[in-house]
Amino acid sequence: MNILIALIGLAVVFGLAFVASNGRKKIRYRPLIIMVVLQALLAFLLLNTVLGTTLISAFATTFETLLGYAYEGIGFVFGGILAENRASIFFLNVLMPIVFISALIGILQYIRVLPFIIRYIGLVLSKINGMGKLESYNAVASAILGQSEVFISVKKQIGLLPKHRLYTLCASAMSTVSMSIVGAYMGLIPPRYVVTALVLNLFGGFIIASIINPYKVEAEEDILEVQQEEKQSFFEMLGEYIMDGFKVAIVVAAMLIGFVALIAMLNGIFGAIFGITFQELLGYVFSPLAFVMGVPWHDAVTAGSIMATKLMTNEFTAMLDLQGLIKAGTLSERTVGIVSVFLVSFANFSSIGIIAGAVKGLHEKQGNVVAKFGLKLLYGATLVSMLSAIIAGLFI
Repeated sequence: MNILIALIGLAVVFGLAFVASNGRKKIRYRPLIIMVVLQALLAFLLLNTVLGTTLISAFATTFETLLGYAYEGIGFVFGGILAENRASIFFLNVLMPIVFISALIGILQYIRVLPFIIRYIGLVLSKINGMGKLESYNAVASAILGQSEVFISVKKQIGLLPKHRLYTLCASAMSTVSMSIVGAYMGLIPPRYVVTALVLNLFGGFIIASIINPYKVEAEEDILEVQQEEKQSFFEMLGEYIMDGFKVAIVVAAMLIGFVALIAMLNGIFGAIFGITFQELLGYVFSPLAFVMGVPWHDAVTAGSIMATKLMTNEFTAMLDLQGLIKAGTLSERTVGIVSVFLVSFANFSSIGIIAGAVKGLHEKQGNVVAKFGLKLLYGATLVSMLSAIIAGLFI
């Protein structure tokens, strides 16, 4: 039954992508089939094998150790508040470690470890996905550097890109998440699903973009020029990355305060007028999508509500809702896994402004182009999240 629903779900996702395609005759099906098969193999490896369990455990343990170091700094600054009641202080426990992880990313960038990894994984991906080196580099870089920072590394080429290639770069940035906040996600939802989503989304972004926005990059156009950061002293760089991490934490905190309060207000208004909360209403609207993703029907409305919350606000707001349900034990393990994988991406309305603003800061004309296809970006990125969740659901 689960396999049949998954096949229906895949048909729905690919059908929705096909409807939005701007070049249906240009779609190349061989790379798509290869990438879907790879997604399935990787999901099976990560979720159903000893090797996958070991890899995920090692990844989670590494982040747990790093978060332990982060708590040392947080505890020092906040005078033991964290140690007294760690579980209840979201800002300190979940968001503040972003500062430390950002500093580590800066160090790995400075000693040229990350650029090497990003470039060569990108080259391997370009052989698999049939797309350009620039697009493949950008997808890997987005997953490490972040959806706005990644464009700085290719800023020389931003102004030269045609609309279709610019779309793919932006779609990759919205479909992935930056490594600096992965630790925060692991504090909210099961780490095994975070890792699985990171891997599946990398291929899912290319799969959906290849349907919605198909094209072939000619050899003479397939040039990758990565902008080297201005040479800074080690401590200049470190200070910059630490402050960048702090800004991310503050921005996420501010967004959560605003969005959680707005949702509470809407729930109150809808409850008073219609006898049903705003999130419950969204749950009924999104429940068919949750069901074709593989969520059991008895959980579909709840899952649909969490999915809609993520789309309308951000993934952190939705993860907080899911975390509460996990602790209460009201959802099946299958539902938790599928919804968790769906949540691990930047596919929400606020990301449209973030990405368009990042590109506009580097090239105003191209920033306006991105803003025009912003809704299509969100549409495609949401399909990527659905695709990853469906594939993962086969093995949960």
